[in-house]
Amino acid sequence: MTQPTPDPGHPDHLVSSSDAPDPGRDARAREALQAVTDEVGKAVVGQRPAVSGLLVALLAGGHILLEGVPGVAKTLLVRALAAALDLRTTRVQFTPDLMPGDVTGSMVYDTGRSDFTFRPGPVFTNLLLADEINRTPPKTQSALLEAMEERQVTVDGTSHALPAPFLVAATQNPVEYEGTYPLPEAQLDRFLLKVVLPPPPRDEEVEVLVRHARGFDPRDLAAAGVRPVASVDDLAAGAAAVRRVQVSPEVIGYVVDLARATRATPSLQLGVSPRGATALLATSRAWAWLSGRDFVTPDDVKALAPGTLGHRVSLRPEAELEGVTTAAVLSSVLASVDVPR
Repeated sequence: MTQPTPDPGHPDHLVSSSDAPDPGRDARAREALQAVTDEVGKAVVGQRPAVSGLLVALLAGGHILLEGVPGVAKTLLVRALAAALDLRTTRVQFTPDLMPGDVTGSMVYDTGRSDFTFRPGPVFTNLLLADEINRTPPKTQSALLEAMEERQVTVDGTSHALPAPFLVAATQNPVEYEGTYPLPEAQLDRFLLKVVLPPPPRDEEVEVLVRHARGFDPRDLAAAGVRPVASVDDLAAGAAAVRRVQVSPEVIGYVVDLARATRATPSLQLGVSPRGATALLATSRAWAWLSGRDFVTPDDVKALAPGTLGHRVSLRPEAELEGVTTAAVLSSVLASVDVPR
């Protein structure tokens, strides 16, 4: 993952020598990454789809938007994942008075050198938790765009590379809009996936309380038994293997047809762009590899379509007034497009 990622939507991209197949290494990496879900489960009850989404984003080199009401363990989830992968993580609470330099870093005067030097901000990490990103003004939100897209930060005309791997996990509250700045479509499109964390079912909520009654402290992951079960090398091997996952022309055509169908849907004023189709192919390849296959099936595409495409489409106002949801529209699109055999 330290090398530029090839176009994830192209099945015939060139593979570098470091990406050469090594079945033993690939199997070890997959086994280690599959163990991450159970390891995170020592601290977080349920929310397995969100853990899978984070792993897919890491393998595909993208970023993820986590949406859920307060108290569903969004922050704990990212911290536990970082601990299970032995990655550095930083949390930034986005507020209305947060400035771009508070995230990216700034130039400060060094009295010893009698000159200005760059002081890196919290974005220089592996997993950046951008908590309640919609509570900060667009100027600060946009400060993340270069970091997310280019994996670098430019301050005072000088570019500073971010560490690898690098993932932004941004959270937002779906029910409280007072004093918020909704993310514009251009920035939403920069997130590879959007995962909704629902309140847990009764049995899982009971388990949460049982753990707390036994002394569980969410601030002490080591005491909960969370330990590194995978490494940066496993992520790098997994990302290289994902780039070798085969995609048939029929499946590529299926992805394109899904994207084009959203643009022709009367309920949507904004359909999926070619970038969105590329993102769906990238997430489908990562999911296929995590599932133990070296090829993508239409079922992989269907499984990843809601999380990859849902935040890239926009409803028409009249459809919203009628109670139509993007989830329902995408479900209808998936049902209407012929599945390749």
